[in-house]
Amino acid sequence: MLDAIQWSPELIRRYDHSGPRYTSYPTAMQFHGDIGSVDLLRALHESKNAQRPLSLYVHVPFCANICYYCACNKVITKNRDRAQPYLEAVSHEISVISSQLSPGQVVEQLHLGGGTPTFLSHDQLRGLMSELRKHFTLLDDDSGDYGIEIDPREADWATMGLLRELGFNRISLGVQDLDPLVQQAVNRMQSVEQTRAILDAAHTLQFRSVNIDLIYGLPLQTPERFAKTVAEIITLQPDRISLFNYAHLPERFKPQRRISESDLPSSADKLSMLQDSIEQLSAAGYRYIGMDHFALPDDELAIAQEEGTLQRNFQGYTTHGHCDLIGLGVSAISQIGDLYCQNSSDLNLYQNILDSDQLATQRGVLCNPDDRVRRAVIQQLICHFELNFADIEQAHNIEFQSYFSGILPQLQQMAEDGLIELTEQQINVLPSGRLLVRALCMLFDEYLCEKNLQRFSRVI
Repeated sequence: MLDAIQWSPELIRRYDHSGPRYTSYPTAMQFHGDIGSVDLLRALHESKNAQRPLSLYVHVPFCANICYYCACNKVITKNRDRAQPYLEAVSHEISVISSQLSPGQVVEQLHLGGGTPTFLSHDQLRGLMSELRKHFTLLDDDSGDYGIEIDPREADWATMGLLRELGFNRISLGVQDLDPLVQQAVNRMQSVEQTRAILDAAHTLQFRSVNIDLIYGLPLQTPERFAKTVAEIITLQPDRISLFNYAHLPERFKPQRRISESDLPSSADKLSMLQDSIEQLSAAGYRYIGMDHFALPDDELAIAQEEGTLQRNFQGYTTHGHCDLIGLGVSAISQIGDLYCQNSSDLNLYQNILDSDQLATQRGVLCNPDDRVRRAVIQQLICHFELNFADIEQAHNIEFQSYFSGILPQLQQMAEDGLIELTEQQINVLPSGRLLVRALCMLFDEYLCEKNLQRFSRVI
């Protein structure tokens, strides 16, 4: 078992830079317009020949109400009819993509994200799942990891029953904060009773796993009030908790312009919230998986980390990194072998392209040999907090210290600062470095520069 996190304010101040979250390497910042549908079709053909299992992600962009902190690709509308032409486009994409794959490629993982997937009517959800089952080989014995993001304000017991009937066994709930003052400041009024009702339904209907999202750094938050939110969430006993740092980037995300910067907590208060939350969650038995994620010891993520099989992709930490990830819908990202590709992020353009019998692939990147080396290094560090050089050398036919000689001084400095243990054979991330593992991964990122750093959130 990994040692507990060691809190070091001095090291946090020194290494709390802006940087990628490394749901991929290369990151989406490196995606370019030279990647198109031909590249996707070629990758799908290779996936079929290799008979790799699949992970499906379907993006449902619609929300009835806007949350001011949100940086997702979404469409705010009260008009539920807007979903129908979108679902028809997604259905066409499902048909085209699946025709390039084999029925033998089982869908081990499925996730509906957004936006608010439960914006869809019950009939629309049934129709979408029917299309997926018609064209892909979905498991019907409840052994797959089939999840959906839920807004407790947009769901009830009937919705939960339908989702279970359709094969979903994992849910993720957006909560962010339970304090009414904070909720009002971000335009997301959501009572603890609404959240508890969904969790009660999930437990009664035997959903396998429940995740709750929280955000620290929102307007009007204080360490004392946020500690009450965390304490209340702990009483609900979700299997996983995601504790995100709010990144205020109003120049990039228009909804955030409705947040007054004078209402945002100070850097010191944000650090206090994080430290207090870690202590509360640790005392309640949650383990720090990494990158804002906590899980109970018997959760699959915690077990995979113990066994050395945990991986990371565009869906975050996963036990299905060996699958080819197929992204469906507007802005959705696929990872198939060494190809990353993304659909158009414009809803109308996405629908128009599919209506014209073409795939909506707009950009992406194809990994080169150097990318594969660095991806393996970053994946190992960010998932397992240790790296054996021999494993990378054997897998990629390199001499590790020679290959990365340019960053050895920075690694040695991190070792002197107590973030890592550096030997001739390996890197071990120490308890004081686990919260700062992104800063370590950034050393291995060939593409980082001052110009693009400002587009990322801070490490803490």
